[in-house]
Amino acid sequence: MLPPILQDLRIPVVASPMFIVSGPDLVIAQCKAGIVGSFPALNAREKDGEPPLLDAWLTRISEELDRHNQANPDRPAAPFAVNQIVHRSNARLERDIEICHRHKVPIWITSLGARVEVNEAAHDCGGIALHDVINNVFAKKAIEKGADGLIAVAAGAGGHAGPLSPFALVQEIRDWFDGPLLLSGAIATGRAVLAARAMGADLAYIGSPFIATAEANAPEGYKRMIVDSAAGDIVTSSLFTGVSGNYLAPSIRAAGMDPDNLESADPSAMNFGGAKAKAWSQIWGSGQGIGAVRDIVPAATRIDRLAAEYAEARAAICA
Repeated sequence: MLPPILQDLRIPVVASPMFIVSGPDLVIAQCKAGIVGSFPALNAREKDGEPPLLDAWLTRISEELDRHNQANPDRPAAPFAVNQIVHRSNARLERDIEICHRHKVPIWITSLGARVEVNEAAHDCGGIALHDVINNVFAKKAIEKGADGLIAVAAGAGGHAGPLSPFALVQEIRDWFDGPLLLSGAIATGRAVLAARAMGADLAYIGSPFIATAEANAPEGYKRMIVDSAAGDIVTSSLFTGVSGNYLAPSIRAAGMDPDNLESADPSAMNFGGAKAKAWSQIWGSGQGIGAVRDIVPAATRIDRLAAEYAEARAAICA
């Protein structure tokens, strides 16, 4: 049974939070179009001495969605989510938890570690906590520590993707867990959303197709590379963050490296505490589903297409 906050979406989709790419413009567009929009708290980076940008982002998102709901009572916006990186190198975590708690963020997404105190903060302000996992062991630990639901990050997903087939991962989790389950991994069409549900997931978790949208905070070259690339252009490497992730091979070549001969990096290389530019800022992440992304459009247009494809696929199956 899904919690009430996830029950009335236009289609069963949560937009995944993407490093740098996801910001207020994209989140607001996604929520107004009827799916959960999300962003990583660490994307909101202010200069030294300035007030927390996360505070301003949450105020703007809440106010704009409230105005939309007042003007469109028959078509209210979907709720939004904030992603917290709970890795020990995130020196901002405690501050960002306090800000999200004060703003009563409705959906909290946690990554790279399950923490009881983060889940408790979400519950204390009336929210729910979803934790992303790459295997069944981590899934059980997350629920033991108080997460309300799970995001199964399977092979083919963008960012820090797991190695397991979505069939295997969902199957193992559903063997013991009947709560909210989202699936991530190369989902880029309404047909794939329906397939995720048929497999046992409640919702699809979609990121990479939203890079090629007008509202995404991404360089034009990044958006165009998403459109021009396909599954065969995705390379899996731990070099750039210390954790295995999926990246666009053309961006690696543009940085002067051979995507077929990359070194590995130890997980100890992970560091989410610094505000200065990353050495790999021009290495662009992506999932394997981008072969279905053929143009750069407003987020609402992409969601309209997903909704139409989802309805068409359901009708075909029922027929």
